[in-house]
Amino acid sequence: MSLKELVSISNFYGKNPDFVLAGGGNTSYKDETHLLVKPSGISLETVTEQGFVKMDRTRIRAVFAIDAGMDSDTREAVVKKLMADAVCFDSVGRPSVEAPLHEIIPDKFVVHLHPAAVNAMTCGRDGKRICAELFPDALWVDYTDPGYTLAAHFYREAEAWKAAKGKFPAVIFLQNHGVFVGAESIEGIHKIYDGIMTVLTDYITARNIPLELAVADSADPQCVMEYAPQLRSLLEDEFTATVVPLPYFKVADGPLTPDHVVYAKSFALESSVIDDKTVAAFRDARGYKPKVVAVPGKAVFAAADNLRNAMVVANLARDAARVQQLTAAFGGAMYMSGEARGFIENWEVESYRRKVSAGGGSGTMKGRIAVVTGGAQGFGYGIAEELAAAGCTVGVADLNLEGAEKAAFELCKKYGMKQAFALAVNIADEQSVEKMYETLVGICGGLDLLVANAGVLKAGSVKEMDKKDWDFVTNVNYSGYFLCVKHAGRIMARQNRWGTQWSDIVQVNSKSGLTGSNKNGAYAGSKFGTIGLTQSFALELVEDRVKVNSVCPGNFFDGPLWMDPEKGLFVQYLNSGKVPGARTIADVKSFYEAKIPMNRGCFPADVAKAIIYAVSQQYETGQAIPVTGGQVMLN
Repeated sequence: MSLKELVSISNFYGKNPDFVLAGGGNTSYKDETHLLVKPSGISLETVTEQGFVKMDRTRIRAVFAIDAGMDSDTREAVVKKLMADAVCFDSVGRPSVEAPLHEIIPDKFVVHLHPAAVNAMTCGRDGKRICAELFPDALWVDYTDPGYTLAAHFYREAEAWKAAKGKFPAVIFLQNHGVFVGAESIEGIHKIYDGIMTVLTDYITARNIPLELAVADSADPQCVMEYAPQLRSLLEDEFTATVVPLPYFKVADGPLTPDHVVYAKSFALESSVIDDKTVAAFRDARGYKPKVVAVPGKAVFAAADNLRNAMVVANLARDAARVQQLTAAFGGAMYMSGEARGFIENWEVESYRRKVSAGGGSGTMKGRIAVVTGGAQGFGYGIAEELAAAGCTVGVADLNLEGAEKAAFELCKKYGMKQAFALAVNIADEQSVEKMYETLVGICGGLDLLVANAGVLKAGSVKEMDKKDWDFVTNVNYSGYFLCVKHAGRIMARQNRWGTQWSDIVQVNSKSGLTGSNKNGAYAGSKFGTIGLTQSFALELVEDRVKVNSVCPGNFFDGPLWMDPEKGLFVQYLNSGKVPGARTIADVKSFYEAKIPMNRGCFPADVAKAIIYAVSQQYETGQAIPVTGGQVMLN
């Protein structure tokens, strides 16, 4: 029952951004012999009963017997081994570096969190004095580097308090680092935290300081469209940057807590002009490229290696700004020293935590942002799924927004949070296309790969086809491709202004773009025409480091384009008499399968592999790649 309670309280606080951001914080439960503690890299919001590390309490306490005179490198290696040895044989995971602190506190349940209101006090110049007034029964621990140093200092301070007060403190505030609360039940934990938050919020509001961060209503749209794509290349640093634009707020002027340093770096870049010189000057001064960039009065941008992590950076940047705002109630902000922030920036344990919690998929396309038009179903969905599996963040764009949302949800469920998102678009309408790209840039800053997949088909004899049906096919397949490339090309040119990355446009064409199709002239004509567009676009956009190619699939017999019982091609071809002698849908299907040397239809995975090839190769553009099982071969 206690483990279930531990999961319950962990999930409760983990889901509340007022208490936990980026999965930070720790929880534990102990009995006489064992400590169950949340491991590194696991979120409190999602941790399960199987997620906690089981540790031998006696072995954990061996940490406090280490010779303090050891040099730091030797000591940390010894601590690391002791912590690993303390993990029970029937448990897995890397224990939190704060496990010794949980062991010191005698209560069964321990919850360590970083609420903004708490950090406003622990990061305030007068925080220690005010803490003594507001929480006379709490222990304050001055800032100490995490790891063994903090554990040893925490132990000495707690023992001294116990000797002086005759009891162990239930609440321990750590300067610039949140609070530990211990109790014998989860009800006790809730009661203490509720009391802490009430006291602090009352104290802050009594001084007329807003509890919520002052944020602009929206980001300046022109600033976002101009700078977000450029920042993707300016901030690339051994990864393809994803950039999340935010409404403007006053960013923190310095490092406040270890979590802020780990995820959002110690300092943000603030400048009204963003270019290579501005970023280079910041890097030279700080030793790293910024993860947070603020254009005063316009927007704030958060960058990381994928959308999920960029949103974590955004949340930490907002939290740091909010904490700084709230520190006005506690004498103003007291930032971490240069030595303290330097320790965190180079600490191996935090590097491990970032690596474990990073997410974002894996594969050859890791970190790239792709948009798949017509991605809600059929070939498009299959391509989107393959790209997500390969590591892309995928924008599922479709006229059917509800279908796109459902598709994105399924991809996120399968491949991870924020691995996909939905976009509404009618590719035959320029205003709709432009709005889609504005939405895209507002979500993740730009795109690396446009998969122009959306298309329609109307079969029929040239002697009988209505002009409106001809125009319908041409407007979507031909003009729609032009519109998608027109606006994608603008964004790609902007983001490729700096750095060395290339972007890609891959049109999903058809074997009907390589060879004529009987009684299917509108479709085949649009596909022949778009290969001409691909070649022309490739010649023009190469100067912007954009490659443009087409892939030409054979028939996807299992998709709705063919199989739909009312509008599918099997029905259309049967009704139009395209297949001589065919009496049933099965006759039509057999006729087309017999045309393929490899004796099967084309699958989305086949097309996705061709798309990934077109992206990964570095010396081809303007090509039309057959994916037809040998049905169509190029000379």
